[in-house]
Amino acid sequence: MYGYLTPVGGGDPFPLSKKELVVGRHRSCDIVLNYSNVSGKHCKLVLSEGYWYVQDLQSTNGVKVNGNKVTDRRVDPGVPLAISKHNFKLQYDPRKNGATGLPPDSMLSGGDLLSQSLLQRAGLERAKPSDTVADEVMQVETPEQPAADSSTSPVMQHPPQDFFSELVFD
Repeated sequence: MYGYLTPVGGGDPFPLSKKELVVGRHRSCDIVLNYSNVSGKHCKLVLSEGYWYVQDLQSTNGVKVNGNKVTDRRVDPGVPLAISKHNFKLQYDPRKNGATGLPPDSMLSGGDLLSQSLLQRAGLERAKPSDTVADEVMQVETPEQPAADSSTSPVMQHPPQDFFSELVFD
């Protein structure tokens, strides 16, 4: 046993009997929360280096740790955890679960800091698909000049020769 997920305000605690548990409304989940505002597979609880982490599984109503919406976060013992609008606390002893030294990174996937924007890491923005418009090179047509053929000419082109002759400086 690695601890308990205890409902705030009463109710039976859920034993944390495996190092990875899926929480959600679907009956195939390890911890079933039969509430309409909980997604089928809402989040995952993962034990790493003696500490529990919560990972949102792209749920509709999100996950909060200590009142802050998160997608991936360490949940220290006794810190409030909200799954949708249902409040819990994780009760466990990191030392009994194998923790040594200082607590590990606050994110389970913390090794790759540049994989998400700060807004995504804070849970304020969802990840965008990889093929966004920003990833494509855009060319602009001007009346004097037809669109450049990307196979034969560079993306950026110089202005026409007579462009500078039309400028007036006072």
